[in-house]
Amino acid sequence: MKQNILEMEQYAIENNVPIIEKKSIAFIMKYIKSHEIKNILEIGSAIGYSAILMASSTQEAQVTTIERDDVRYMECLKNVKKCGMEKKINVVFQDALELNLSEDLKYDLIFIDAAKGQYTKFFEKYKHFLSPNGTIITDNIKFHGYVGESAKLDKGNLKSLVEKIESYVEFLKTNPEFDTKFYDIGDGLSVSTWKEKKN
Repeated sequence: MKQNILEMEQYAIENNVPIIEKKSIAFIMKYIKSHEIKNILEIGSAIGYSAILMASSTQEAQVTTIERDDVRYMECLKNVKKCGMEKKINVVFQDALELNLSEDLKYDLIFIDAAKGQYTKFFEKYKHFLSPNGTIITDNIKFHGYVGESAKLDKGNLKSLVEKIESYVEFLKTNPEFDTKFYDIGDGLSVSTWKEKKN
């Protein structure tokens, strides 16, 4: 599998596909092991890199991953098959904000790594599928060091996106339902857990 992972990293570089930084995925894999996480929902598959590594963290780990881009979805399916992970990873071709999951589904870990301008919407929609002891982890909280520096940016798409991530960080900090810790790992991670255990 190591060779397949290296090939995915190379594909991501050559095709300008953003994949999670190595230190960030190492942190998440360790978190999956130490918290005995079994059911994982990933919002934003890209080429399947993080889904495959999360699923390989433990024998029990099962991943459902959602991707709306057809090219990346097909690449993700191909990589999942290549790594022999078809039984551990379910790839869903859909816009995560339009997907209707069965209400009785619960996940131990929800990993948000899709359209950064939609982070708050993803969080609000999918928190209902988080198990009582579950965790929501979000990637790219620092966004290449721009987050917290939006006032210095010229008006445009970058400034607008950075402002949305800043607003998401504020949303997490002031959320009445969740405690969030921020980690200066990779491109920045946030780890959110329920303040009170849900029944």
